[in-house]
Amino acid sequence: MNREYTAVIKEIDDWWVGWIEEVPGVNCQEKTYEELKETLEITLKEALEFNRQDALTSAVSGYKEEKIAL
Repeated sequence: MNREYTAVIKEIDDWWVGWIEEVPGVNCQEKTYEELKETLEITLKEALEFNRQDALTSAVSGYKEEKIAL
């Protein structure tokens, strides 16, 4: 499933800051716009993988995984 997320990006003083609307906690700050976009993508991928692993660990055993498309 190819999913898109929305980044909110703004320049504050000499820094670019941004966060992902759909995933709390994914926020970054960089000196350039391009660096910020790259860092947001990396951080989003890491957060999604961490959340996935945390969910599976919490389930322990006897669970079933189902794909849900929006």
